[in-house]
Amino acid sequence: MTSEDDRLVRPDGLAIRGLRHARGWSPRELARRIDEANEAATGLPARVAPRVLSAVEERNAPVSYGTLCWIAAGLDCNPVEILLEDPARIAPAR
Repeated sequence: MTSEDDRLVRPDGLAIRGLRHARGWSPRELARRIDEANEAATGLPARVAPRVLSAVEERNAPVSYGTLCWIAAGLDCNPVEILLEDPARIAPAR
């Protein structure tokens, strides 16, 4: 990932959960799909733990832009579709 990919963004947890449910996937299945999509695109695995996905879905937990792109790849959607707000407005974690 580049430094640009390290920027924090706030994903739309409800949108992610809705897309995941529409596909009939568990968080673990989405994590597997994320890994497969990234490995197919780059040859490298992209491990996103199901607990991270749960935090995103339940609390819109901030993640890096790179992680948001991995999630979008796993869901086969555009990252903009699962972005909640302008990443420049993300407050530092407490």
